[in-house]
Amino acid sequence: MISHQTISKTAIQKILKPMPADSHKGQQGHALLIGGSFGKIGSVCLSSKAALKSGCGLVTAFLPKCGYEIIQTYIPEVMAITDENHEIITNVHYNFMPNAIGIGVGIGQDEITQHAFYNFLKNNTVQLIVDADALNILSKDTSWLSLLPSKAILTPHKKELERLIGTWQNEEEKLQKVIELSTENSIIIIIKGAPTVIVDGENSYKNTTGNQALATAGSGDVLTGIITGLVAQNYQPIEAAILGVYLHGLTADIALPEKGFHSFIASDCIDYLPKAFLSLL
Repeated sequence: MISHQTISKTAIQKILKPMPADSHKGQQGHALLIGGSFGKIGSVCLSSKAALKSGCGLVTAFLPKCGYEIIQTYIPEVMAITDENHEIITNVHYNFMPNAIGIGVGIGQDEITQHAFYNFLKNNTVQLIVDADALNILSKDTSWLSLLPSKAILTPHKKELERLIGTWQNEEEKLQKVIELSTENSIIIIIKGAPTVIVDGENSYKNTTGNQALATAGSGDVLTGIITGLVAQNYQPIEAAILGVYLHGLTADIALPEKGFHSFIASDCIDYLPKAFLSLL
C-alpha cells in the first residue's frame, strides 16, 4: 500500500514566503496564461485573476482576438496579447520572458491549436503548468511529454487522467500508474479529487483542505492560475503545487458558512483567497 505525506497547516506555513517590505511588481514574478477559445474566454479570465491574487506581480494573458475586450474589462490589471485568429489559438508568440507559464484552460482541441501547442512545447524552456485541453492534446500523443521541462506540473481531473494513463481497477493501481508517469517524465502530477493528491516521482502528498463546493465550473482554471502565480514568484514547483492546492481548498472551507455548498462558484474561490492567505499568517 502506497502511503501519502499529509499536507498540514504547519507544513504550509513553512512553505509560504513573507512579502518583503521593499518589494515591487518586478520582484513578484511575471506569469503568462495561455488559453481561451470562442465561448471559453472565461477560463483564461479566471486563471489570470487567480494568478494575480496569488501575489504575482505581473500577469499577461495570451488568447484569441475574441477575448481581448472581455479580459480587459473583466480584470484590467491583467495585460493581454492576442493571436492573429479571432476564435482559436493558432500561433503562440510573446516578446518577454515570463517566470512561469500556465497553458490549456479553455484552449480547445482544434487541429491548428494542437499544432500551435506542439510548436510551443518544442521552443519553451520556462517552467510550465499544463491543464484542461492541453492535457487532452498530450494524451493523443504521449511522446510529447518528453518536450515538457523538468518538473512541469500537470493538473488532470479524473477523465483527463484516464486519457493520459488509461483505466485502472482500484486506487492503488491508479496511483502506481501516476507514479510511473511522473518518474519517467520528471513531472509533477496533481490528481484533482476528494482528496486531491500530488505526485512527484516516488513522493506523494495528500491535501487536507476543500469540500464539495469546489465541484463547479472553472474551479480547475482558478487552481491553474494560483499555481502559475506561485511558480512565477520563485516557489519551487513542488512547493507551488502543494501550497496552491491547499489554498484552493481552503477558500471553499472558509466560504462554507456564508456560501454553502450549492452557491459557491469559481470566482468565489478567487474572492476568498485573501482570507485564505491571512489565515496562514
